[in-house]
Amino acid sequence: MIRLENVSYNYPDGTPALRNINIGIKKGEYIGITGKNGSGKSTLALHLNGLLRPQKGKVLVRGMDTGDFSKLQGIRKLVGIVFQNPETQFVGRTVEEDLAFGPENLCLPPIEIRKRVDRALAEIGLGKYRYRSPKTLSGGQGQCVALAGILTMEPDCLIFDEVTSMLDPDSGKAVLERVKRLHEKGKTIVYITHNLEELQAADRIIVMDRGKIVLEGTPENVLSDLSLRYLGLTPPSLIELAERLKNHGVAVPWEKTSSPSSFAEEICRLFLKT
Repeated sequence: MIRLENVSYNYPDGTPALRNINIGIKKGEYIGITGKNGSGKSTLALHLNGLLRPQKGKVLVRGMDTGDFSKLQGIRKLVGIVFQNPETQFVGRTVEEDLAFGPENLCLPPIEIRKRVDRALAEIGLGKYRYRSPKTLSGGQGQCVALAGILTMEPDCLIFDEVTSMLDPDSGKAVLERVKRLHEKGKTIVYITHNLEELQAADRIIVMDRGKIVLEGTPENVLSDLSLRYLGLTPPSLIELAERLKNHGVAVPWEKTSSPSSFAEEICRLFLKT
């Protein structure tokens, strides 16, 4: 669905942000992108729907080049981005107005706009906040409004750029569950975060450092890679514990590291077995 070919991009001061990036994202994939601050992951996100355009190489979305200005509207219908701070995306006085803004810019009929707004509110569970100002909502609710606004555009691919970093743990988990449900419904997901705990549901993880891709593979392979610490990243706590147990002859299956309860059950089973 999206292909990056030899993409390079420098910041205005000349510092390289992306260096010769090559990535292919298939329809329906769940891709996790991670790296410490300044690794280039957010700059990469802005290239995926043409908000930034490569200085070298090219980005293709369903064959459309983001460098072709005549294709940008079509590209942005296909690829939507939810940012770290949802308030940067609010434009309406009420949640309903905010969600209607995108479809109105597409000059859709009022009936279709209402259908899309109703559908997005139902999908995200925000119906009771329809007439509230989005700026009066909690951080988690505001992030969900930003997501609902993107859903009214009916994109095939959703990019989430550090969407939980400003949220409390419970709100972050709620947003992450909604992301997983959207993937289960067939959406292509690109989820960007420095928190490796949030990437276990991904199909594939890409690790960036100083504008380069330095690791890529399945969650099982990437999250258990000891070099993550040298890249300024902290492996998920359960995976780290599983690796330590493995060094002492206790092998915990990868699928049991996804939640504390399943991990604890497996540990009990293993020790009762012995």
